[in-house]
Amino acid sequence: MIDATVASATNNANKQLINTLLHSRLDYENVFTRATGLALALRPLEYWLLEPHQKARENRFCALLAQRRATLGVCLQSHADILRHTGATPCTEVCPFGLTETAVPVRFGEKTIGFLRIGQILRRSAILSDKARVAARLRECGVPFTGTIRKAWETTPIIPKDQYSAIVQLLTFFAEQLSTLINQIVLEKQNSEPPLVRKARHYVEQHKTEPISLATIAQASGANVSYFCKVFKKTTGLTFTDYLGRVRLEDAKGQLLDPNRRISEIAYGVGFQSLTQFNRMFKRVFGQSPTEFRVHLSRKKWRVRAA
Repeated sequence: MIDATVASATNNANKQLINTLLHSRLDYENVFTRATGLALALRPLEYWLLEPHQKARENRFCALLAQRRATLGVCLQSHADILRHTGATPCTEVCPFGLTETAVPVRFGEKTIGFLRIGQILRRSAILSDKARVAARLRECGVPFTGTIRKAWETTPIIPKDQYSAIVQLLTFFAEQLSTLINQIVLEKQNSEPPLVRKARHYVEQHKTEPISLATIAQASGANVSYFCKVFKKTTGLTFTDYLGRVRLEDAKGQLLDPNRRISEIAYGVGFQSLTQFNRMFKRVFGQSPTEFRVHLSRKKWRVRAA
């Protein structure tokens, strides 16, 4: 129950940060679309619709796929795959229907809170074998590659590889600007926090690997337990227990990058008293177990070396 609460609070916090950016005065979407001719979408981690669905310059072929249950399922799986493979740097993939898509992470500190999404283009002129693969994939979904849907695919924008790479680089600059903006917004918010919340955050930063009870943190913040819990939850959107667990998980995630360290050693080192609790909470928050996180990281490094 606590794990689910932590994950839900984290998801809500990410969405609030992304919504803050969406309502900022930066007109980055229109500027980007006018400059490149491509649709652009900013979405939180937990957004599960096609990208960039219902946006200006949306790919007509993709819009048609979204109207069919079978093809929509294939596209959503491709969407999930690209997000799973995107770390601190942009990730470009080719979807099952031959279109190139890219996700660029938007980060708050060391944490990814969302993605800028572009693509649904071809990076070279299609040849007969390309069309044959698309036709075969659509046939598996019970959709013929004829008429409107074929015409929509054949009119997909073609952007050469070098030009597309430059566009991704431009989008990376946008993402960095957005990350700077959200850090400024959060800093301003933290400066307006009640003193007891600031004291609690500082105490956690200094003692997060040690056992911390509610009585201890309340005393360190200069309040009784009841008042502390009420103010902390109202200010941060998290119970203190949830907040402390999330802080420890972020530390653990960084340490898991070292393949020579045992998972149990990391779990106890960041302050968890139970390996089972650590594994369960890690999967709830990050969507995969610590072991799976390491496997995906190793595969990503291998792909980088191979490239």
